[in-house]
Amino acid sequence: MDLDHAKRRKTKTRHEQQQQATALETLPNEIIVHILSRLPITSLVQFRFVCKRWRALAQDPVLAADMHLSSKADGNDPCLILHCDFPIRNQLYFLDLSADNQDKDKVKRLYVPFQATMPEFDVVGSCNGLLCLSDSLYNDALYVHNPFTMDYIELPESRQYPDQELVFGFGFHPETKEYKVVKIVYYRNISNYSYRRARKTVYPQSDVQIFTLGTSSWRSLGKVSYQFVRRPSEALVNGRLHWVSRPRRYHSARGIISFDLADEQFREVPKPDCGGLTRCNFHLSVLQGCLAVAVYGNYGKLEIWVMKCYNEKESWVKEFTIGAYMHKCLKPNLDRDRPLKIWKHNGKVVRVLCLLENGQVLLEYKNRVLVSYDPQKGKFRDLVFQGIPNWFQTVVHTGSLIWL
Repeated sequence: MDLDHAKRRKTKTRHEQQQQATALETLPNEIIVHILSRLPITSLVQFRFVCKRWRALAQDPVLAADMHLSSKADGNDPCLILHCDFPIRNQLYFLDLSADNQDKDKVKRLYVPFQATMPEFDVVGSCNGLLCLSDSLYNDALYVHNPFTMDYIELPESRQYPDQELVFGFGFHPETKEYKVVKIVYYRNISNYSYRRARKTVYPQSDVQIFTLGTSSWRSLGKVSYQFVRRPSEALVNGRLHWVSRPRRYHSARGIISFDLADEQFREVPKPDCGGLTRCNFHLSVLQGCLAVAVYGNYGKLEIWVMKCYNEKESWVKEFTIGAYMHKCLKPNLDRDRPLKIWKHNGKVVRVLCLLENGQVLLEYKNRVLVSYDPQKGKFRDLVFQGIPNWFQTVVHTGSLIWL
């Protein structure tokens, strides 16, 4: 009797699922897409495995575009990709800060389908749900990857130099509708004895290489007259990538340099009037679609300046002033076991990540903890999540089902 009851119950459940699927399919496709675009990305990933019809809906390019527009319009909290490269193999983790996500207190590990061929990687950038990853060991492999569809493409090899230093960027331009990977190569002639004897490695020559997704080869734009800090672009605003430049021989101040993904030209961006910015005492960020500069001051103070109207110097506004903060996990004696590779590129005490929907500022301290700061009350709050790695670099990400 128990066996017959279980069989009838299974048949009834299957029949109910078929009725639900049939009811959904009777709706116009525009309404279905509109409904699905309101679901969190984690639900849509599971949605793909219900049946072939639902999988086809999840892969609808209109849904991917609608999700991207609705996330911008609603002002929802972003997803976070946590890149951990300690102690050995690189890993990616996912954290959804959306208030609608009932499972937001758990960090989920993401599967990287090409990790066997590229076990050590850096995150070049995130754009419209796509991640660009570079090989951190040999610098000869680049992938563009959607961590939720697990779809990816490997970029073809570009021109290599025997002694080189690389700076990357990845972005999308809203007018040309093109995704581009920028690879700035600084290199030198190793036979040149004078450079070999220098205290610091000097790379006097450069080559800017561009790859447009959908094409088959890289293009060279020639040399660049700026020397950038060796880390990926920190901000993508209005279809322009942004880097911090190194001081020049007779000019000690650092600059903010943009690269327009449409006309492929480098330009200087006016800086805020917040001091000389002579040392590496600031980093770039994006707050609500605007270019922002986080300036480190004395006694751990942090000032956040926002350019309200792009490329207009007068529009820089000091939006936040954040005082010093020390989490119990950030005591100096705990830093002896820190992963050197993460700190080599991101050795700041605090990084400004984004603004949350409630108006608070999301901060990352020493690649170890996430903290929110309430500018109205002037209070900090430690964000504790189950399963978060001990060391990580946070990438602000927009979950998407875009297929490559």
